[in-house]
Amino acid sequence: MTVDLLVRDAHVYVDRGWEVAGGWVAIKGNRVHAIGKAGEEPEAKRTISARGRLVTPGLINAHHHMYQNLTRSYAPVTNGTLFEWLTGLYPLWADLDEESVYLSTYIAMAELLMGGCTTSMDHMYVHPKPFLIDAQFRASTDIGFRFYATRGSMTRSVEDGGLPPKSVVQDEETILADSVRLVEKYHDASAGSMTRLALAPCSLFSVTERIMSESARLAEKYDLRLHTHLAEDPQEDVYCAEVYGCTPTEYFERVGWASKRSWVAHYIYPSDEEIGRLAHAGVCTAQCPCSNMLIGGGAADAMGLRARGMPVGLGCDGSASTDHASMWLEARTALLLGRFRNGPNSMSARDALDIATRGGAACLGWEDEIGHLRPGACADLVIWEMSDIALAGAHTDPVEAWLRCGPATAGTTIVNGKVLVENSRPTMAGLNDVLREHATHARRIQRLAA
Repeated sequence: MTVDLLVRDAHVYVDRGWEVAGGWVAIKGNRVHAIGKAGEEPEAKRTISARGRLVTPGLINAHHHMYQNLTRSYAPVTNGTLFEWLTGLYPLWADLDEESVYLSTYIAMAELLMGGCTTSMDHMYVHPKPFLIDAQFRASTDIGFRFYATRGSMTRSVEDGGLPPKSVVQDEETILADSVRLVEKYHDASAGSMTRLALAPCSLFSVTERIMSESARLAEKYDLRLHTHLAEDPQEDVYCAEVYGCTPTEYFERVGWASKRSWVAHYIYPSDEEIGRLAHAGVCTAQCPCSNMLIGGGAADAMGLRARGMPVGLGCDGSASTDHASMWLEARTALLLGRFRNGPNSMSARDALDIATRGGAACLGWEDEIGHLRPGACADLVIWEMSDIALAGAHTDPVEAWLRCGPATAGTTIVNGKVLVENSRPTMAGLNDVLREHATHARRIQRLAA
């Protein structure tokens, strides 16, 4: 049998507990066809030599806000707390439109591909104009990126005791109707799909209780996943105590979200008992180590949560707080943060890679097809590139070297069997035009001179 694409001469990390030194990956169509050792390679229409590099499954981004790269490193808020950062940026985000969201999504996906990410969700919760998520699906389709959108929402403006201005919130009926429209138009639950959608009210302090409970009801009706921020900041505890008379986790449970459908971002400040309850319920968590450290608000204990039975993935979070979209950098930071917190024996590079692949797949409820390279998996993989100087002397463990040395970038990124990054550059022909248009919209939104 002749396969479509063969990646050879690599150290192949197939899945946790399965690695092949000097191995190859064969792709037929949009699926992994076979894995093997040197000397057993099949005939292929195209062969890529990985030259002794590391090949891994594509990394999975389980929490992001792609539109925020339009306000990347915005100087007035770079040293603010989470709430100061949000209140400083909400007025700027009120100027989002379909074109700026298309451009920011396109740039985010190109950047993610360069950092080894092949599947990403996006938490789009600011809706000053309609059809913004439609623009995101248009960008992902144009690129060929595997995209898990979420219909985010906010209903509580400053006038209702929330943080955002009225210009970026919506009424309940608009949110619920648009959620149904998007699900029926874009959500593809079939095997190997390229577009899926979940429901994602922004946070407990930015939406009404009805939106939380109705989102859970719609998720049950349409068999969808649910996502929100949870226990991210101590001020959230104060807010929930004053408004709801309970902790954030207790409120999360009260509105019917404590189920296997749900994954949450951050989850930094729960009690031990609350961790146990949500883990037992099947809830997953996305840790965003770079964003948490830049905001200075603490970070979840990823290995501690995993030890309690809670699956943990990784997320880049918003570009305006993290200011990058490299899942490699998130994985490395997760490793450093975990070892800094719990000691050198607490976390390995393989743990971080497992979180960035299998953990992200668990968050998205997609462990059967993505997050590993077992035969039959979606053909999403990365050939990692690092300078010979950076790797000089690293001869015993290519997976540890992947995160201990660096920086690493994706030399080749393959999504759905198609090469989207080659020679460390995205293959999209129109990228330079998109970059120019993105700069125009970013300056407009930041109120800068043309």
